[in-house]
Amino acid sequence: TTHPRGAVHPLTALMDMAADVFVSMGWQVAEGPEAESEWFNFDALNLGTDHPARALQDTLWLDPVSDGKCMRTATSPVQIHTLLSQEPPVRIVSPGKVFRADEYDATHLPVFHQIEGLCVDRDVTMAHLKGTLDAFARAMFGEVRTRFRPHYFPFTEPSAEIDIMGENGKWLEVGGCGMVHPNVLKNVNIDPEKYTGFAFGIGLDRFAMLRYNVNDLRLFFDNDLNFLKQFG
Repeated sequence: TTHPRGAVHPLTALMDMAADVFVSMGWQVAEGPEAESEWFNFDALNLGTDHPARALQDTLWLDPVSDGKCMRTATSPVQIHTLLSQEPPVRIVSPGKVFRADEYDATHLPVFHQIEGLCVDRDVTMAHLKGTLDAFARAMFGEVRTRFRPHYFPFTEPSAEIDIMGENGKWLEVGGCGMVHPNVLKNVNIDPEKYTGFAFGIGLDRFAMLRYNVNDLRLFFDNDLNFLKQFG
C-alpha cells in the first residue's frame, strides 16, 4: 500500500519562510530555551516586579513557583541571551513557540508562535525599523499597506503596534515594535549613549490567518487532515 505523503505544517513553513526573509537581509537566526528564568523573561526586559504580566492569570509558572521559572511569554529572552554573549552590531531574529495563560478561541491560544527581531548598532533609528518591517511585509504578502500606531511596552521607547491591511480592506494587528529601552541595554552592559537599537515581535499565527485567509486560529492546531492537506 502507498502511504499518503506528509507535508510541513503551515505554521512551521511560515516560520521558516519569515526567518529566510531576514537571513536574506544578512540577519542571523537565534534560538533559546522555552522554560526561562524570571530574570531573562521579565527583569532584564524592564518589566518591574509589580508588572501585571507576571501574574498567574497571564504567565504559566513552573512548580515550584518559588524557583522563579516560567514558560517564556515571548521569544524576547533570546535577545537578552544574545546581547550578553555578543558585542554589537547585533542583527538577529528569534522564531519559536511562546506560552501564555490565554483562552483557547478563534483569535487567542495558550501556545502560539512568534518571530522577534533585534537590531543593535550605532545610529539605529525608528526609520530603520519601519523600512525593515515594510520590506518584510512585502516579502510575505506582496504590495501591502502597513501602519504604526503609538503604543506602550516596558522594553521599548517609543513603541508602536504594527498593522497590515488584509484583502478585506481591514487592518489586522500583527505585532509590536519600538526602539530598545535604554534600561534594557544597561541590563546587558551595553552603553545606550553609544548604541541604539530596535526590536519587534510578530505573531506568526495571525500572520498565517492573513496569508492563508483563515478566520479561526484553532484550525491550525486541530490536526484536521482535510484542512492541513491544503498546504501540502
